[in-house]
Amino acid sequence: MTREQRHRCMSSVRSKDTRPEMVVRRYLWQQGFHYRLHDRSLPGSPDIVLRRLRAVVLVNGCFWHGHEGCAKFRLPQSNTPFWRTKIARNRARDFRNTRLLRWMGWHVFVVWECQLEGPRREATLASLSLSLSRLTLRQYAIGDDTLIAAEPTP
Repeated sequence: MTREQRHRCMSSVRSKDTRPEMVVRRYLWQQGFHYRLHDRSLPGSPDIVLRRLRAVVLVNGCFWHGHEGCAKFRLPQSNTPFWRTKIARNRARDFRNTRLLRWMGWHVFVVWECQLEGPRREATLASLSLSLSRLTLRQYAIGDDTLIAAEPTP
């Protein structure tokens, strides 16, 4: 690619409402989960925020977030030092935000772009739904056939 072609290609990449994010959002909505999008009051403005469960879902693109061992992540041949630095900064930022969210008592789930393709898609989405359902069940304690709201954990 020429510099102009690469610039046009990279500048057209969106940070919100990406195809992988939309796949996860549609699936969660079909499963009955209610969420907010890109809550700026939380570190990193997580893609999907389930306040009632104190859970966030981060939908990461393999290239932009440097998914190690993934076929979708390969450093470009041109301007390699720039991309190496940029992706390292993205990884450090992701690590810092995830640590802050967990310190604040949030459950953090990360879904990678490559996990939403082919036969892995259904398994990934089902696993996410199951994990969120378990969080929902933890909010309730069962005693004498009555559901009683449990105390939130700090």
